Amino acid sequence: MIKKIVVIGPESTGKSTLCADLAKHFQTAWCPEYAREYLLQNGKAYTYPDILTIARGQIRQEEAILKTLPEDAPFYFIDTDMYIMKIWSEFVFRKCPYEILREIATRHYDFYLLCQNDLPWVADELRECPDENTRTQLYHMYKDLLIQQHVPWATIRGNESERLQRAIEAINAF
Repeated sequence: MIKKIVVIGPESTGKSTLCADLAKHFQTAWCPEYAREYLLQNGKAYTYPDILTIARGQIRQEEAILKTLPEDAPFYFIDTDMYIMKIWSEFVFRKCPYEILREIATRHYDFYLLCQNDLPWVADELRECPDENTRTQLYHMYKDLLIQQHVPWATIRGNESERLQRAIEAINAF
């Protein structure tokens, strides 16, 4: 059975790079963050209803890629899940659509990798939170959320190569 491993954390913490590197290392697939695609197509001036549209797109994309994996694939890496949608919605809009909360309660994942905000922030056209205090606040929101749920998880820190090595070690220990 394929183990679904989600990589979460604040923006600019290497989630996409880590997912791609892990997929390459374990010779499997990964699911990119749908929000990037959506915002590049529709502009970064998103609204509260867009959060649900993005969440639905993330789930569709995740499920579509999962269907392409052979049954004997060991892992499937997912950049972003409904936890990120929840935290971001609450952070930006002070509320979260019920459908996202329902998805959190019903979707199954096997392991989480939480990327610490110890990498330098890298600007791009979609990122919104360059200041360290906000990034730290978001990191602790993700960490608190993971502490309160039942799926095992590990914190990933260090430079890009250290993150990959630590993530591989955490996955192998899992």
